[in-house]
Amino acid sequence: MANVSIKFNGKEFLLSCEDGQEEQLEELLIQINQKFNHIKNDLGNLGENKLLLITAVKVMDEYHETKKKVEQKKDELKNLSKKFKELKSLIYEYRDRKEEEINELNINHSKLKSEIEINQKYYEKLIEDTTNEISSFVEKANLENLS
Repeated sequence: MANVSIKFNGKEFLLSCEDGQEEQLEELLIQINQKFNHIKNDLGNLGENKLLLITAVKVMDEYHETKKKVEQKKDELKNLSKKFKELKSLIYEYRDRKEEEINELNINHSKLKSEIEINQKYYEKLIEDTTNEISSFVEKANLENLS
């Protein structure tokens, strides 16, 4: 155990703490001493016990307010985390739907391409047949005109 000598309200005290915690204890005592002196300056010398009680109450009030704010921030963080998970889920659902739509469009595109190729062959045959019929008609007409 380590010992720390501090001065509080004009009096010397020797406090013990875990080894390595000396700086933290000194810092805490500096803050308590400042708060005590601030209250003493604001309210006057009401007696050390009463000033210590008021200081303790103020410190506990600050502690509870800080604890309440920490809990609020934890709740906010949980809500944000929940919303993030929901958003992530929506994004994955959207991606999956779009992939399905793309696959469907690719299938439709292939079908349309195949239909176009079939129609192109059909129209080429139709044009060829029509051309042959017209040629045959013209030849017959020419033969009739020659006779």
